[in-house]
Parts: sequence; structure tokens; C-alpha cells
Amino acid sequence: MSLGEGLSRAVVMGGSLGGLNAALWLGEAGWDVVVLERSHSPLEGRGAGIVLHPATVRYLAEHILADLDEISAPACWLRYLDRDGSVAHQAPCRYRFTSWNTLYRGLMGCLGPDRYRMGAEVVAFDQDEVGVSVHLAGGGSVHADLLVAADGVASTARGILVPEARPRYAGYVGWRGTVGERELSQETFEALDQAITYHLMPASHILAYPIPNVDGTLTPGWRRINWVWYRNVPEGAALDDLMTDAKGQCHPLSLSPGAVLDRHVDGLQAVAARLPAPLAEMVEKTAQPFIQLIVDVEVPRMTFGRVCLIGDAAFALRPHVAAGTAKAAEDAWQLARAVETAGGDVADGLRRWEPGQLELGRQVLARTRRAGERSQFEGTWRAGEPLPFGLSRVGDSAIDKA
Repeated sequence: MSLGEGLSRAVVMGGSLGGLNAALWLGEAGWDVVVLERSHSPLEGRGAGIVLHPATVRYLAEHILADLDEISAPACWLRYLDRDGSVAHQAPCRYRFTSWNTLYRGLMGCLGPDRYRMGAEVVAFDQDEVGVSVHLAGGGSVHADLLVAADGVASTARGILVPEARPRYAGYVGWRGTVGERELSQETFEALDQAITYHLMPASHILAYPIPNVDGTLTPGWRRINWVWYRNVPEGAALDDLMTDAKGQCHPLSLSPGAVLDRHVDGLQAVAARLPAPLAEMVEKTAQPFIQLIVDVEVPRMTFGRVCLIGDAAFALRPHVAAGTAKAAEDAWQLARAVETAGGDVADGLRRWEPGQLELGRQVLARTRRAGERSQFEGTWRAGEPLPFGLSRVGDSAIDKA
């Protein structure tokens, strides 16, 4: 399978947000790039809300391809609610929120369909001093100068290169969901409007914020509220039961909307009655909540000859610092800069790139682990604390719209 003639060639393994960023930035640096995505259909519908970071929207912003007001909802307030629904603490903030679908569609529109191949599952690869051959399920290979593995927390590439670096369960899950603002009472809408809202409780916490509607609508009252509720579940029979769908299949990392057994959804909604009233209504009116296991992944290396790991394939982060998507985008941007500086010399470019991204991954992973331990097990996170959001440092997720 040819990628074109005359240019340095890169294959990006995985077509989610990190893979799209890698393809776009390498293309900007003069590389001939193809994305291989194993899914046979577009990835619409994955995930829910994303806290924006400057790194996440760097490509769209630098190329003036999207106004932030057209792709994200702002929050003016960080708000903590008490059990009775009153405001325990409130402070100004400068966060913006989008949906996975909105960002995916925006980046896909920049790449173009000829550089994105669906139904192309990578099962193996081999390399020598002149190139890398990427082998696909069902036969066929793609040859390139560089393979960028952006294939997520369940990375096939990481399993081949660093089999000991497996996801480690953190001891709790994230129940997630979205609900239309227009489905909520006026009182609940007003309690959650213009804010990222938290409620802390023993061994648990829940948060909520506005995101674009499925069609991209950002008009207040017509958006959706995205929420995440972290609940401790011991590893073993209880966790296996929770992660088993109606067909009896136990899922290792997540259960999608509609796949969670009704009795578990009913149990969650019953417990939701103990939440502050606005958050209780939000959970109770969510039709199909879904589940994400909270895991850590950490690799000792990110480069292996002509192959590199980026994003969740290298460091999978707990969500508490809102940096997972930003980390993948930053890995991709820095990679393109490094190989461009190296004049297309893959080995030299990867040597330039790896130390900084390893350091970034380790420090942000440590911060997000600490945030999770404080909230879920130690009970030392207090209402009124600033959020630990940030990639390179706490606070760098704030966005001032130009």
C-alpha cells in the first residue's frame, strides 16, 4: 500500500483525538501521513465531555479554524454544593468545555477522508534501519518511515512493545452521563448554569458542567450537562458483576451507554437521592449512564526505533486533572516539532522528543493519582479548594478567549 512518493511517510495507528492531532501536525511539518483506525465506522458517540486546554485546541486555534464560542461552553464559576443544595463555596474560574464529538468532527474536517482509513486494524509491525512495516488484520501492509501509536489505553502497540505496562485499576469507577438542559427543572438549570459544579462526600465525589448538544448547539438551555460520579468498587466479584453486560460479557475498561445492566442503573439512581437536589435530578433524568474504569498506565519508554507511543498508549491518566486529551495533543505537537527540527531524521527526532514527554507524562500522572487518592480514599479534599486541572502545571487549563 503506497502513501505517496518523495515525502517522509508516517503511519498513525489509532484515529481518535491524539491520532488526529499527530496526523495534522506531522502533515503540517511536511510528512505524508495516513491514519489507520480499526473501527469500521466513524467514532461518533465516544465519551462525553472534555475540559478544554490550550494544547487541545492548538491546531484549530493556530489555523483559525474554529471560534471557541462555536465549539465550547464557558464556565464563569467553580461551585461546590452542600448536601442540602446550598452553595458551600463559589469562586470565579476560566474553564471551557466541549464534547468529544465536537472536537472529533472539527479535527476530522481538517484532515480529509483520504488520509483516514477505517476498518484498518494493526496487528503487528516490524522495522529495520530504513523503515517500518505495519501489518493489518486480514492481510496487507503499509510501509513508512515512522509509526505513531496513538491507539489508546488498550494499546495493541504498547502490548507488543512493553507488555508489562498494563492498565492498573485505581479502586474506583467513573459513572458518566449527559442530560439535556431543557429536560431539567428551572431550579436545577439555574443551580448548574455557567459553572463547573462539585459535591464532595465520603469516598466519592461528583461533578457537572455544560457541553455542546449532540448537534453542536451551544445556546444556554439547549446544551447538555455532562456529569461524572466517582464511586469506589473493590476489585473482584463486585467489579466483575458491575462490568458485565446483558450478554454476559465482562468488559475490562468501560461499558458504553445502554450496555450497563438495568439493576445497576436502578441502584445508582436510588443512591442519587442522597445527592444535592440539582445533582440528584440530573442523574435521575439521565437515560443511559455508562461506566469507565479508572486506571493508570505508565511506560518506561516512549520510543522504540522508528515507533513511538503517544497519549493514552503511553500514559493513561485519571481524569481528575482534566489533562488526558491535552497530553495526547501535546505529545503530537512536540513530536512534529522534533522531527521537523531533525530534518526528517526519525532517530534523531525521537531522541529529541522522548525525554520531555516522558517527564511530562510522569509528573501529570503523579498529580492525577494524588488527586484521586485524596478524594476517594483519604477524604482530604475540601470544598473551596482550587481544582487540580492542568497539564504542565496546575492552572494552565484556564482559557481566556481572545
